[in-house]
Amino acid sequence: MTPDTTPQRRIASVLIVEDHPLFCDALSITLQIVGGITSVRTTSSIGECLSRLAEGPQPDAVLLDLNLPDADGLDGMLKVRKAAPDAALLIVSSLTNPGIVSAALEFGASGYVPKHSQRQVFQDALERIARGEVYLPEGFVLNEPASTRQLAPTRERLESLTPQQARILTLVSEGKLNKQIAYELSIAESTVKAHVTVIMRKLGVQTRTQAVLAAQAAKFDSLATR
Repeated sequence: MTPDTTPQRRIASVLIVEDHPLFCDALSITLQIVGGITSVRTTSSIGECLSRLAEGPQPDAVLLDLNLPDADGLDGMLKVRKAAPDAALLIVSSLTNPGIVSAALEFGASGYVPKHSQRQVFQDALERIARGEVYLPEGFVLNEPASTRQLAPTRERLESLTPQQARILTLVSEGKLNKQIAYELSIAESTVKAHVTVIMRKLGVQTRTQAVLAAQAAKFDSLATR
């Protein structure tokens, strides 16, 4: 039998980035009970998280909520990924749209756990990422993955979007359905569909997921050049 050569990652310390105090406390207790975590630090924003990471010590894992007051789509995650390149990054979020999950994994998340998950799910996730694997809950189906490099739009393509189209793309990236976008923008659902079609054509992609990945790839590129 061939020996298992998968690298093991020791996860003894975590940094939780979550702005809901009750959930943050519950998650902290859960990690210590089911994961054997000995050190748990908590922050409530991307800004505070980045400050903690800069001060050190670096955690073995960061558990990050995507829906934070100072996070714009996946920008917050990308900043954390850059600040803690050696830490496992586990997304713990109420956002479960396959496009958002796909984009998070595309940009380096070690796994994705819905907030409503049971304790066993968090234990399984910690064990999986400790083995250097990517974790998704059982039965969770992703959209077809796509290469970020192939989807990255040129600056000219992004700038070709009208303000309304840019707003719709942002809402699509947040996992909103057409009817939700229509309600929020006070326009007809058919108008949203028409805008989405034009957005995909302008970005040179064929699906909503690819549009989300393309937009996030462009944001990542802009961060890297700052």
